[in-house]
Amino acid sequence: MVEEGDVLDNPAVRTYLVRMVGEEGLALLEKFDRELEKTDEELAAETEINLNSVRNTLYTLYGKRLAQYRREKNQETGWLTYKWKLRLDNLNDALTQDMENAFEKLSEREMYEDENDFYICNTCGVVYTFNDAFAIEFTCPCGTHMEHFDNELLLNALKARVDAMRTTLGKV
Repeated sequence: MVEEGDVLDNPAVRTYLVRMVGEEGLALLEKFDRELEKTDEELAAETEINLNSVRNTLYTLYGKRLAQYRREKNQETGWLTYKWKLRLDNLNDALTQDMENAFEKLSEREMYEDENDFYICNTCGVVYTFNDAFAIEFTCPCGTHMEHFDNELLLNALKARVDAMRTTLGKV
């Protein structure tokens, strides 16, 4: 999957991270020293990114196991301080999990498209399965008679994508 080194230089990884945490989150990652633990307040001050955005990014990364935290309790005040550290070494696991989820959804969609016959209302653009169209006698609620909808192009694209993902995930 992703080679060791500076993973943030990889365009595919950058795109993945932008989808996950946005441009602001990526800017935070670029300025976050991976060897040090930092509080969210320190990161917000150093990067000049809104504290709530920093926290949202950290919690999102934590959910994917790409960041971890350690709690410290101030003995005098009882306040908890969270020290964060990046764990981009878990990036391949996160990518694989997300790809598995996408593979599952696309496989289900491929099966749905393959197993159904579709009809479309050319006036309002709504697509119905055969059973749904049959139930309303092939007449859309807008009053237009439905026509058969050929989903071959979509089905072929789904099959190609699912096959490519199957190969990438080693499910051949």
